[in-house]
Amino acid sequence: MKPGFELRGKRVLVVGLARTGAAASLFCSARGARVTATDRKTENDLVETAIVLRAAGITLVLGGHEHANLCEQDFVVVSPGVPVNAPVLEEARKIGIPVWSEIEVAWRFLSGKLIAITGSNGKTTTTSLVAHILKTSGIPTLVGGNIGVPLLSLVESSTDATVTVAEISSFQLENVDEFRPEIGVLLNLTPDHLDRHTSFDEYAAAKMRMFGNQSERDAAILNADDPEVSRRMPHGPRVYWFSRKKRVAAGAFLLGEEIVFRSGGDETQLLRRSDISLRGEHNVENVLAACSAAFLVGAPIAGIAAGVKSFPGVEHRLEFVGDIAGVQFYNDSKATNVDAALKAIESFPEPQSNSEKGRLIVILGGKDKGSPYTPLRAPLAARARAVLLIGAATEKIAADLEGAAPLQRAGTLDRAVQIAKIRAKAGDIVLLAPACASFDQFENYEQRGRVFKELVGRLSVQGAAMPASKG
Repeated sequence: MKPGFELRGKRVLVVGLARTGAAASLFCSARGARVTATDRKTENDLVETAIVLRAAGITLVLGGHEHANLCEQDFVVVSPGVPVNAPVLEEARKIGIPVWSEIEVAWRFLSGKLIAITGSNGKTTTTSLVAHILKTSGIPTLVGGNIGVPLLSLVESSTDATVTVAEISSFQLENVDEFRPEIGVLLNLTPDHLDRHTSFDEYAAAKMRMFGNQSERDAAILNADDPEVSRRMPHGPRVYWFSRKKRVAAGAFLLGEEIVFRSGGDETQLLRRSDISLRGEHNVENVLAACSAAFLVGAPIAGIAAGVKSFPGVEHRLEFVGDIAGVQFYNDSKATNVDAALKAIESFPEPQSNSEKGRLIVILGGKDKGSPYTPLRAPLAARARAVLLIGAATEKIAADLEGAAPLQRAGTLDRAVQIAKIRAKAGDIVLLAPACASFDQFENYEQRGRVFKELVGRLSVQGAAMPASKG
């Protein structure tokens, strides 16, 4: 049973007024809470949001949190973009006021089952794929969380028959209390967000909070091929593994060319590996995880196979943009960390012989997230004819990759696409896989990906001929 919770008459402070904070403010206010919302941004930065929130009777404290009257609050809801150690949150904890993320509040009101998916990479693809499989199977499905729709926005649509599939970030998990999904999925653990988390262990601990309240009635789905995941196995829930390298005691794995799910000693063939249209070995892992979650929540075998076969992929995730004069362009703007960029690069084949040159022109760069770029050296040396550097992390990336592949400082994405046009020849692939956050030059990775696609689209519209390169 979920803990009972009554918002009417409660005094709630919402910290951070991006999309999630605004949704939390309106949700609590609509249920009778007295809401104060605060943000470091000024009135001029939040004009439209301020108009909507004030119309709902919400008190705003803008330009800083200093006058938020913490002592008068019953609890605090924090947006994921606000650091866990922000002074206003530290002060709230010091005086005993609960600090919750939006997903904690949403979970207390959501009806039906919840599948929550986290990991360093692949969250969006796996979340979207699970939802697609369930919808294909005729199961009422809602999708939200870190994928763009706050969970609170789904509460009114949820019923006892619905399954909510949620992408969950480490930022959202930092401030959960009793949050407990019926099915929790951990795809992988690699260094990420070290510009915010003080260490990899702290980051991993935030991810593991997904499973902290689960019991034997719940399920955890974990990557058996990731040593950082397997050594942190939770003890409360039933554990299912997924692996593309070995047979597992319970969960999904590859058996030759078949994807098989094993439970209680019984093995069920779900589909063939050739049914997966997504590029890259990492996407085989995402499919294994998605099939496990769908199977455990009751999707039929035919629905799972049909869903995987018909899944179109996710925007900004190894998204094919176009072919111009024999040069293919791929948008992986969602590759916001080094491991994601590594997986994107390795999705394309190495040259067949030492005499052949790599066919990749890779665009890297943006806002640094605290991880080294050296893991990219070997795959770039094997596959890339050029690496074009953009954004604030340019010099750090250049220092880490010097000598691995030809580097060129492009500065901006616009300039990088122009250079790629000049340097590429038929058969080459231009890949945007930044390995960085986007916030130095763009609002988010989505805007970065859209701009890339627009730039490539202009090349196509202009009928840009790709000049032959001497390599």
